[in-house]
Amino acid sequence: MKVRSVSEYSHQFTRFGLVNCYLVRESAGFTLVDTGLRAKANGVICAARKVAMEPIARILLTHAHGDHIGSLDALACALRKPQVAIGRREARLLPKPPAQDRSLDPGEPQCKIKGSLPGAMTAATHFLSDGELYGSLRVVGTPGHTPGHLSYFDERDGTLYAGDALVTVGGKVHVVGFGPWFFPFAAVATWHRPTALESARRLAELPIRRVAAGHGRVVEGGQNLLREAIRRAEARRK
Repeated sequence: MKVRSVSEYSHQFTRFGLVNCYLVRESAGFTLVDTGLRAKANGVICAARKVAMEPIARILLTHAHGDHIGSLDALACALRKPQVAIGRREARLLPKPPAQDRSLDPGEPQCKIKGSLPGAMTAATHFLSDGELYGSLRVVGTPGHTPGHLSYFDERDGTLYAGDALVTVGGKVHVVGFGPWFFPFAAVATWHRPTALESARRLAELPIRRVAAGHGRVVEGGQNLLREAIRRAEARRK
């Protein structure tokens, strides 16, 4: 697992050059944003030990796709029941079937939820809502890739942990569902592209300094790059 420094507060852990999770330093221990693929818990723990003297205290999930919750159960066991936080809407997709609820709410686009949703045995301990502060991270509702997708904005240093609301494969910021042709996977797994684009417009209002997405390298620059990504996505919709 490759380890890169993101800022004074965080590191990026990357598997296969494409699948990312992030270790964020807080005043009370460390928060892991997403857990990566299945069977990668040992790699995450070893990587964390290289950069952190304290154990991971919290697991924070952007959404319930398998490449973001894949190692949740193994990590929860190894870390001896850390806090596990996920969006209240997205939490319906976290359990394994048949407890998993893929139904759509009135007012949501009535499109099939896409992507791998293997579920987990680990139950969430915290259910997050748009706008609240979880540690140092501001919760930002970014539905589109999934109905309850959340992004997290670190107000200390301007880092946006975007999950799959954005994609940075190829070194550019892309709105999910409007990414580069050579990385179709996130687009194929996106539930509703117009909603994803609207979420990106909302993110562009934040004082972003860098984008740390679920797929691709960390991109410095923030707002201007995101606005350009939105313009490209809007052009492709026409």
